[in-house]
Amino acid sequence: MTGSNDDRFVVFDRVQKSYDGRNLVVKDLNLEIAKGEFLTMLGPSGSGKTTCLMMLAGFETATHGDILLDTQPINNIPPYKRGIGMVFQNYALFPHMTVGENLAFPLSVRKIGKSEREEKVKRALEMVQMGDFANRRPAQLSGGQQQRIALARALVFNPELVLMDEPLGALDKQLREHMQFEIKHLHEQLGITIVYVTHDQSEALTMSDRVAVFDDGRIQQLATPEELYERPHNSFVAQFIGENNRLMGHVDKFDGESSVITLDSGEKSSALAVNCGQAGSRTMLSIRPERIRIGDQATENVTNAKVLELIYLGDHIRCRMDVHGDKQFIAKIPNSPESQRVHVGQNIKIGWAARDCRALNAD
Repeated sequence: MTGSNDDRFVVFDRVQKSYDGRNLVVKDLNLEIAKGEFLTMLGPSGSGKTTCLMMLAGFETATHGDILLDTQPINNIPPYKRGIGMVFQNYALFPHMTVGENLAFPLSVRKIGKSEREEKVKRALEMVQMGDFANRRPAQLSGGQQQRIALARALVFNPELVLMDEPLGALDKQLREHMQFEIKHLHEQLGITIVYVTHDQSEALTMSDRVAVFDDGRIQQLATPEELYERPHNSFVAQFIGENNRLMGHVDKFDGESSVITLDSGEKSSALAVNCGQAGSRTMLSIRPERIRIGDQATENVTNAKVLELIYLGDHIRCRMDVHGDKQFIAKIPNSPESQRVHVGQNIKIGWAARDCRALNAD
């Protein structure tokens, strides 16, 4: 999905938000979301992502700019008239109602008749594999079951847009991962548009068509999960998405897409010139742990390292090393017969290909 002019469904047009009239928590946001897209707003606490979701839902008002839904401005439309499904982290189920009554409530508000209500509730419960739970109350359900019911309630009136604010944050790791795939599959089956907010980068990568990475009230990069991980535009995105090794230096040579960096240790490294400035500029090299090669395997960039710690993680071994004084430099060694074995205290050679190394801003 690209959010082209033909299929854009949600539009933020120069949107700003301030709570005190001075400090902007959202700064000139321009964002287009395609119909049927799963877009995640990802970022640390205070980055502006949840405020954007609340403005789209109607629970917050934009200080400046317009928000459009299916070409219609919605700034002045109250939340209950926007026809948007919502799923929150705390589920927000009515404790005095049964599961069936919780799901029927948004249908009653919309003046839908009893027989049609019953049919929609039944279909929504079956959608989340909770068909036998209509007569239970929320207190009789586990956290995972309550989250399924909250999801069913958001879908029961067939909205075209569903907003999800950290919906899996209260679940344990295994259930959380399972629910990620459930939501992803429901999105694929129903073709609805989902705008999802999380601070969990692995969740964003797993579920989304595109991810908007927020920091300081702005989108730092908007791209597919693969693009974000493989080609971060700046040092913030590189650090926030996945694990990342950093080496500081300055630009020695700059030639379009390629560069040669003189590291602070005095060694040189060739790298992709992504966001590093001209010759003489300070820069940060970004290299993913799984792209580090151990031993004297042929590669463009080779340096010395000392093994400080080895942690067995099943499919790979996490190797922490001292590289140019950085004692948090990480390599992920595949757990396979072909991989070279190392031991703590060993001095080794490591290397990385220029295509796996990105020269970024030094901030």
